[in-house]
Amino acid sequence: MPDQQGSLRTCEKGHTYRKKSDCPACPVCEQERKPKDGFMSLLAAPVRRALEREGIATLQELSAYTEKAILKLHGIGPSSMPKLRQALAEEGLAFKKADSDN
Repeated sequence: MPDQQGSLRTCEKGHTYRKKSDCPACPVCEQERKPKDGFMSLLAAPVRRALEREGIATLQELSAYTEKAILKLHGIGPSSMPKLRQALAEEGLAFKKADSDN
């Protein structure tokens, strides 16, 4: 069982870090792969990973989803939505409107 600071781990690249959760992501590797610009650079690592797993790499691709669909992705919560909405709005885009039968 991990202690208050988390269990000591080493990633496959040799970075040593502590983690309280079962999430296998190395924070050092995540920081290294964080984009330097673009809307993905504004997002926390769990949000970026969730979008990447869904195959979303651009704002155009993001705009094809409803907010409800994005919120269902593991790693994305309500606090992520303002940044996503703002990034879309800055490009003249928005989330897809929900169908009337949803």
